[in-house]
Amino acid sequence: MKRIVVLGAGESGAGAAVLAKKEGFDVFVSDTSAIKDRYKQLLDSHGIAWEEGRHTEDKVLNADEIIKSPGIPAEAPMVSKAAALGIHIISEIEFAGRYTDSKMICITGSNGKTTTTSLIYHIFRQAGYDAGLAGNIGRSLALQVAEDPHEYYIIELSSFQLDNMYDFRANIAILLNITPDHLDRYGNCMQNYVDAKMRIIRNQTEADAFIYWNDDPIIKRELDKYDIRAVQCPFSELKERGSIGYIEEGQYKIEWPTPFNMEQESLSLTGKHNLYNSLAAGIASNISGIKKEVIRKSLSDFPGVEHRLEKVATVRGVLYVNDSKATNVDACWYALESMKTRVVLILGGKDKGNDYSPIIPLVRQKCSALVYLGADNSKLHSVFDPLGLPVRDTHSMADCVEACYELAENGQTVLLSPCCASFDLFRNMEDRGEQFKEAVRAL
Repeated sequence: MKRIVVLGAGESGAGAAVLAKKEGFDVFVSDTSAIKDRYKQLLDSHGIAWEEGRHTEDKVLNADEIIKSPGIPAEAPMVSKAAALGIHIISEIEFAGRYTDSKMICITGSNGKTTTTSLIYHIFRQAGYDAGLAGNIGRSLALQVAEDPHEYYIIELSSFQLDNMYDFRANIAILLNITPDHLDRYGNCMQNYVDAKMRIIRNQTEADAFIYWNDDPIIKRELDKYDIRAVQCPFSELKERGSIGYIEEGQYKIEWPTPFNMEQESLSLTGKHNLYNSLAAGIASNISGIKKEVIRKSLSDFPGVEHRLEKVATVRGVLYVNDSKATNVDACWYALESMKTRVVLILGGKDKGNDYSPIIPLVRQKCSALVYLGADNSKLHSVFDPLGLPVRDTHSMADCVEACYELAENGQTVLLSPCCASFDLFRNMEDRGEQFKEAVRAL
């Protein structure tokens, strides 16, 4: 009996373990952190052995194959030792793909993944399609394949998940954009990160589709390096040669495989970045044969995604917006670009080697004040203080929201769009967003 060891017992790891057990493998799960009770119960209910708080070498390095959770870097000591021994290391998505023939609609990009994935899932469900939501959001793909299979899977893929995918094939691959992110995990080398993103087209055939943003300079540069067999379906804001999705005279248009159009004003998502997300989602839905009236209605009534430009409350004439998902500079750029009022901007967190220069013109143009929220705000001070805007330095969400309350004037917007990861002061991005909403509602 072949032995599979799963490193990391979160959503993806626990799900992979259940699928491996179902497929007859000898399975062991190891996590250096404490395992959440719900995952312990899931593993116990399937008779799967596990350990927490450590990796025991003789229980891990005897694996025939290792399934690594995406949060664990390749440089982690146990991963390095396994690689040195020639043990094959894969992702949960790669493993799950071996045991299903379902259609895979896969979405990646530095920004917009969650919104686009959620929007496509919304359209598919409104159309009555049997679809599961997986990857970075939703439930583990492996667990769904094992216990709740679907005809279609809508999968958000991070670069970390793509790193350890080899034979997996996306029937529809969507690449929204590529901008600097997670460079601390890629040796501070942008090309390494770009290469990871481009893995989404790996193994695609002539029967598949590749949807991408035609205006992204990095994507356009990279396309020439690959023998792309899938049907290419580029989209852009304006009609360009080769783009099958675009905006023309206030009309949202898709040319292929069947013509589709609707009023741009009817789209539920606003802002230029969401226009691209809506085009990608509409093209994927059109390719999948969903009826035009369903696509049109779904693009019009999609409620949006929590922690992504989420309107929280209006207090004393000031709108508070939770954009905690903006964990890189480009995401903050899109958020600022969409603002129609003067902004008190909240920045800060765990810096990932950020270059803040792209947002400086928008900060200068749109912001009335800046509030820094982080354990160490020194880099923010050095970059943004020279702009001459009022600045507050805070190290807790309560102090941050209080500072915003004092700085913001009637008719302005307080925008939490931090550019950074959340792990210096918060459990995760969701915790940061929830604390922001709680503090705002307490004003």
